[in-house]
Amino acid sequence: MSADTSKNVIDIEDLHLHFQANHVLKGISLPVKERRVTAIIGPSGSGKSSLLRCLNRMVDLTDDSRTEGSITFSGRNILAEECNVVRLRQEVGMVFQKPNPFPRSIFDNVAYGPRLRGVRRQNELGRVVEDALRGAALWDEVKDRLTKPAMDLSGGQQQRLCIARALAVRPAVLLMDEPCSALDPAATTKIEDLIEELRREMAVVLVTHNLQQAARASDYTVFLLDGRLVEWGPTEKMFTRPDDERTDAYVTGRFG
Repeated sequence: MSADTSKNVIDIEDLHLHFQANHVLKGISLPVKERRVTAIIGPSGSGKSSLLRCLNRMVDLTDDSRTEGSITFSGRNILAEECNVVRLRQEVGMVFQKPNPFPRSIFDNVAYGPRLRGVRRQNELGRVVEDALRGAALWDEVKDRLTKPAMDLSGGQQQRLCIARALAVRPAVLLMDEPCSALDPAATTKIEDLIEELRREMAVVLVTHNLQQAARASDYTVFLLDGRLVEWGPTEKMFTRPDDERTDAYVTGRFG
């Protein structure tokens, strides 16, 4: 693999995370490359979702959380007190493990973020909603029922609707926390195909327990163990020629 000259969209430096007395992340340092998919793998309890939630300060919603170190995005440390968290979460969007559409119409789900940002004209909202739904590979399936409740969609469609909702505010980074764990194989394939498309426009950070998915869908892989970074590198190398024997043991199924 030739050297990757893509820029870092996020730089994590010596990141520590505590929940009360529990030291969850222990000195994590790594980059997130623009227009690349980075998969985070590791056993349950290794800190994967916690690391993901640090990248848009969702971790703040957990009582008694405390971070140390820095996460640089757009030239600023997003862990600083003066960081505008609302703006950050628009620029670093997130899709959760289970689909969580709002109890509103399909249209209103996608239009929610743009309306918060001041988009009011219906024709402009319509363009934004269509673009986002097309970006989430959902437009053709829902274009004739945009006023119908989002809850009427299948699980896979709901997850793609949540992706469209995140895309509607044009994030630079999309965080995905086990986005396929509640989906059947056909819906999972659609999400993976969508991830391949999204990487042309933005960085995607994907937490997954599915090692085959990480190998298929990502450009880079991060292996965490007990809150520590064991290894980070190009996915092909991580799965075929890892530097650390613990990585090799994990990706070959000898533990985890």
